[in-house]
Amino acid sequence: MSRFFTDELAALSPYTPGEQPKERKYIKLNTNESPFPPSPKAVEALTRAEIESLRLYSDPTCMSVCEAVAKRNGLRPEQVMAGNGSDENLAFALRAFCGRQKGVAFPDITYGFYPVWAKLFDIPAQEIPLAADFSLRVEDYVGLGRTIVIANPNAPTGKVLSPAQIETILRGNPDNVVIVDEAYVDFGAESCVPLISRYENLLVVQTFSKSRSLAGARLGFAMGNAELIADLNRVKFSLNPYNVNRLTLLLGAASMADEGYFAACTKKIQETREWTAQELARLGFELTDSKANFVFARTLKMPGKQVYEQLRERGILVRRWDSPRIADWLRISIGTMEDMQALAGAMTEILEG
Repeated sequence: MSRFFTDELAALSPYTPGEQPKERKYIKLNTNESPFPPSPKAVEALTRAEIESLRLYSDPTCMSVCEAVAKRNGLRPEQVMAGNGSDENLAFALRAFCGRQKGVAFPDITYGFYPVWAKLFDIPAQEIPLAADFSLRVEDYVGLGRTIVIANPNAPTGKVLSPAQIETILRGNPDNVVIVDEAYVDFGAESCVPLISRYENLLVVQTFSKSRSLAGARLGFAMGNAELIADLNRVKFSLNPYNVNRLTLLLGAASMADEGYFAACTKKIQETREWTAQELARLGFELTDSKANFVFARTLKMPGKQVYEQLRERGILVRRWDSPRIADWLRISIGTMEDMQALAGAMTEILEG
């Protein structure tokens, strides 16, 4: 780092994204991207005229996306805010609802960006250990006196809480915002969006990256009561008012309206996930009950790092971390059936060859 970097951020450990290789072709199962292309209706929306309109600023209200999201979820447009990926919505939420006097709480094993934002924004953070089976104990989150962030399904474990369990946390923290990060909710979990009308302290964040195949377009959205969304917009307009580009807004609105394509893709990913889980179990892997577009697995036959490296040598990328509690676990994104068959074959070679 340079000598000009601030002392406050010198100790910051940035979030580490999944590897994006350029030197060779891999079967890429490490970043939870969709194996399917975007909705054909979204692609059709990218006309030449729209591309030429890039000379103009995008709509700072992102109204086309907010209206499409609101219509699908039974909300009003003023209850939705679009962001440059769900990461931006989450960052804005922590900036809006946390500070030096109001900290944040989240599990010790969860999305790695939460502690990074806490450090970046100088927010006191409380990491609450998951149980031995990686489940979140609801009672640990009652009466905390701070903002709460819960990924549901959780990453990297894929485990879920029911809306009733989230309700217990909402009721137990009436004076604090509870942020439910539903990046993976479309693969078999139940959304908490229906609770928005009953709890003013609930903010739900979702993304177009996973179930709607728009990871590269960078589009996410937050949903809550109008007052919470107004708070987020106050932060947004103080930092980056034109936060979503024109083409991404077009893609997002068209994609959200294509319910048939969305349903077909998510159904296929769930079916492929279950096939993958069965194959890994046959090989002796232990797996969590993932409701996301990935599986979380380990084998006692070989250290996780060794399995990871041998898969990479065979042209297959998965994700692992050095954190002691999960060092032997691998998070494996669900690709096409052909991708997962190749994974199963490679795993068989590694463990039984």
